[in-house]
Amino acid sequence: MNQPLLPPPVEGDWPVAREAITLPLLLLTVAALGGVRVAQGGALSLVPPALMSLILATVLVGALVRSRALVPGRLVHDHRTPLENSSGVVVLVSLLAATAQVFALVTPASGLLAFVFTTFFVLLLWNTLAVEPDRRQLLRSLLVVFGGAFVLKFVVLSALYEPQGGLLRRVMLTLLEGVSLGTLGFVPDGATTGYLAFVTLALYFVALVLLPGRRG
Repeated sequence: MNQPLLPPPVEGDWPVAREAITLPLLLLTVAALGGVRVAQGGALSLVPPALMSLILATVLVGALVRSRALVPGRLVHDHRTPLENSSGVVVLVSLLAATAQVFALVTPASGLLAFVFTTFFVLLLWNTLAVEPDRRQLLRSLLVVFGGAFVLKFVVLSALYEPQGGLLRRVMLTLLEGVSLGTLGFVPDGATTGYLAFVTLALYFVALVLLPGRRG
């Protein structure tokens, strides 16, 4: 008696709960927290990602696919049921939204620094696509880049614009002697935004590690 043919697995099976619950929850949380801004006076606002952040997010998702840190075939494939494919689409859309919010979060909202940060991200992603790093190299690079951008925006620049700043402010003002802070066009957020940003980035990297990538 012939046995029915089963569809071959696509890049290996992985826990259903991770795809249906854990990853969407993580990514949607990142997308929500990434848009929260708490001003120094305590005013709360929700900021959607700029168009450039969406473009950068699209390129970064492409880099994740190219490095095999993300294998779309393990989320959407002919061998999966419609319900499974719908779950996979939710993960992909959530990943794009979360990535866009992360870019917006670590980039100054306007001014010269916004242009500098954006240009840096564009050059970085361009180089990443050209080099084609593997999964581990890409995740390590993103950790350094996003971590560095976080420190620069929420630690260095915030201290620079803090009226009662200490040693770090004096050092930065010495290095930027002759440059008006108003020229940079940076408006610091409240300290609460920095703490939320730290949690958001941590959750984002947990999600990146959990993405269905290449086996082995």
